[in-house]
Amino acid sequence: MSSETDWRLLVPAPLRALPADLVAVIVFVCATAGAALLPIVDETPLRLVLGLPFVLFVPGYAFIAALFPEAGTGPKDENWEGVGESAEGIDGLERVALSFGTSIAISPLIGLVLNFTPWGIRLVPIVVSLSAFTLVVTAVAAQRRQALSVDERFEVPYQTWIAAAKTELLYPNTKTDAILNVVLAASVITAAASVGYAVAVPKEGESFSELYLLTENADNELVADDYPANLTQGEPASLYVGIGNQEHEPVNYTLLVELQRVSISNNSTTVVEKQRIHRLETRLAHNETWHHNHTVQPQLTGKRLRLTYLLYKSDPPAEPTIENAYQETHLWVNVTQSNTPSNSTKIAA
Repeated sequence: MSSETDWRLLVPAPLRALPADLVAVIVFVCATAGAALLPIVDETPLRLVLGLPFVLFVPGYAFIAALFPEAGTGPKDENWEGVGESAEGIDGLERVALSFGTSIAISPLIGLVLNFTPWGIRLVPIVVSLSAFTLVVTAVAAQRRQALSVDERFEVPYQTWIAAAKTELLYPNTKTDAILNVVLAASVITAAASVGYAVAVPKEGESFSELYLLTENADNELVADDYPANLTQGEPASLYVGIGNQEHEPVNYTLLVELQRVSISNNSTTVVEKQRIHRLETRLAHNETWHHNHTVQPQLTGKRLRLTYLLYKSDPPAEPTIENAYQETHLWVNVTQSNTPSNSTKIAA
């Protein structure tokens, strides 16, 4: 039994009758779907390595294979197995170029259709739709090729290419060819290693944390709008505070919420009185976001009071201020007086 027969026995029986290039398409689609959707695997560089050709080449190749099951045009060549003289066929270079072009057209069209469905343009619908399209046209391509005679079918000459590569690399005609082969092999290895490193160890972007305020609208959606501007002493007002971690590492956050009376003179702002409202703590992983609904129950009264949110990594200092906070945001509010007693804390101006 030949080694070739042994390898073919490893392929499931329904796939053995298919052309090798179409089997490769099916295997690639399944591998890409697994890399994109399976837990843990979807966080590895394999998702990107398989995803790019899956979007930019594979669907178009299967589509072109269904349109042109015939071998390329032109006279038969002993170095290109399966090349016939069909007027409808295309050669290998044209097939590759059309595969890229049609893939670039097919993928956005599938996304456009998904945009008008309940599923929308999301990872799972895109992977499932593109995989289903590719498998369907692959089945059509296989059926159309089977309908042709052996001499007319398109066939990728793997064995011819491998034999030619072995001859060129292992049995060069001259010493110059041998040196060029070594340089070429080293260049390919270096390029592959560089791309692999870039994919496996992507450059980290800027590290920062987000701090923002939101309110809830009539549709129960969180929006950055319609903030409360007029409050009443002792009466609660609801707000949402959000923190986003883009630090590329887990971070322990402490958030202080204060209502401050400030004095502004000569472009200098001084806190003359403040009320501590909340101290909130949370731990977030990289790329994790935290929203917290809280109430603000003011005790200070007056116009142009500053509702201040001070964000710190880990514990805040003994005297937290806007200047020493890692991130800060605030609202200007007016608080009208009521009969509720004040629990504010006076500090020196």
